[in-house]
Amino acid sequence: MADGHQLADYSCGGSRGVEPRSLLIPVRGTVARLIGAGRLDDKGFADHCARMATANDEDARHKAKMANRKAAQDKEVAGKTIEKGLLIVHTGKGKGKSTAAFGLMVRALGRGFRCGVVQFGKGAWQSGERTAIERFGDQVQWHTLGEGFTWETQDRARDVAAAERAWAATERLMADPAIRFIVLDELNITLRYDHLDLAKVVGALKARRHDQHIVVTGRNAKQEMIDAADLVTEMTPVKHHFAAGVKAQEGIEF
Repeated sequence: MADGHQLADYSCGGSRGVEPRSLLIPVRGTVARLIGAGRLDDKGFADHCARMATANDEDARHKAKMANRKAAQDKEVAGKTIEKGLLIVHTGKGKGKSTAAFGLMVRALGRGFRCGVVQFGKGAWQSGERTAIERFGDQVQWHTLGEGFTWETQDRARDVAAAERAWAATERLMADPAIRFIVLDELNITLRYDHLDLAKVVGALKARRHDQHIVVTGRNAKQEMIDAADLVTEMTPVKHHFAAGVKAQEGIEF
């Protein structure tokens, strides 16, 4: 070289020259600038190469791990060939049972399904989900036939009569060949208080059409309902704002 310096190879994995480093060494980018400025000594350069090798090893391990996971997942998915209407149960003491059911209904509506709702325990107040879902027009049939929670009515005969009306509406929806998705909101509560015959209800749900999905909500699901279901989710409370004195709020609870 004209300046008397031998061209040093400081690329990771290459042989290192004996002359002082210069900006002409064949290392590109930030490393080259640091070496040329005297801010990266021999040990620093070796450490940099070690970090690069470690990073490359980690990337290779991650890629191999994800490839194996994808292969296992693809194999599992390929083995699922059954398509059928599901009986889904949302139960437990936690918040979100009805909320999750109506979320599923929105998904079904988005796919063009005709849907039905029967509310067993809740009164006739206008909830946010009902207002939203009614915008789908005659794609949805909505029946609120409860008279409020049983501790509000304090009249078992009225509660039983309301439950029977709600079940009659359920049977009509299940018999309608156009209805593919039904939410039976708070049916579990109705069965808990023996307002309907459990064996009759479970038997009818098990005999639903092969293409009809039904979601049953409410805490304290009977074991017979759980046994009949295809999917059961138990909502478990971890923390609830109500315990801190926060009241039910529009857009969250109703």
